[in-house]
Amino acid sequence: MTALLLQGATSGAETPLADCVIPAHSTGDYVVLLHGMGRTRVSMSLVKHHLERKGYTVVSQTYPSRKYRVDQLSDEWLRPLIQREIRDPDRKVHFVTHSLGGIVLRHYLEHNDLPGLGRVVMLAPPNQGSELVNIFDRLLVYRWAVGPAGLQLGTDEGAVPLQLGPANYELGVIAGTRSLNPVYSRLIPGSDDGKVSVARAKLEGMHGFLTVPYSHTWLMNRKMTLNQIETFIRSGAFMGSMPGE
Repeated sequence: MTALLLQGATSGAETPLADCVIPAHSTGDYVVLLHGMGRTRVSMSLVKHHLERKGYTVVSQTYPSRKYRVDQLSDEWLRPLIQREIRDPDRKVHFVTHSLGGIVLRHYLEHNDLPGLGRVVMLAPPNQGSELVNIFDRLLVYRWAVGPAGLQLGTDEGAVPLQLGPANYELGVIAGTRSLNPVYSRLIPGSDDGKVSVARAKLEGMHGFLTVPYSHTWLMNRKMTLNQIETFIRSGAFMGSMPGE
């Protein structure tokens, strides 16, 4: 059981692919990357490399995702990071998030004004929570694995994702449809990535929605995802995506 609960960060047959070579165009805009629960900035390295080659100034740092609540991560880590790293007010600030990172960003944007806000791409975000939290939140090993913020990502009315409002900014969401954990997938209704269902990744107000055949753990490292991230940041739409709902 312990192995099943902790599966995801390093296991599975799906191998991350290297970045593809496309001629860069320089914009100079900032892109802030927010990794997922229990990960580090290393998990977003290919995203960082891809966007830097396109001319963006990328900010990517590790945050203590398993030690604090969502509001603490937003107020005490993300807000100071933006104040410290975003020094040119004439450049836009875009965001790319994975999983929990999307909820931390939603909290930040709901409680802070960011005049230079550009576009946001969320990868596998539990925007409507995850059933797994409701099922496993009484297990000590699960509580240890996900930390205070992870325990806030359930599907009940008091869960943080359901307390936050719709997107009032240009948002594109990419959800995975491949699972590396069949046990988890049996517990999640509908199509899922092994952690979050496709339906629960959606957010009211989003401008674009796209599904990709990859898992929750690795979808940010795939060529298709990398290209779609940059396309949305540049144009405000995915290639071949579903319009926002």
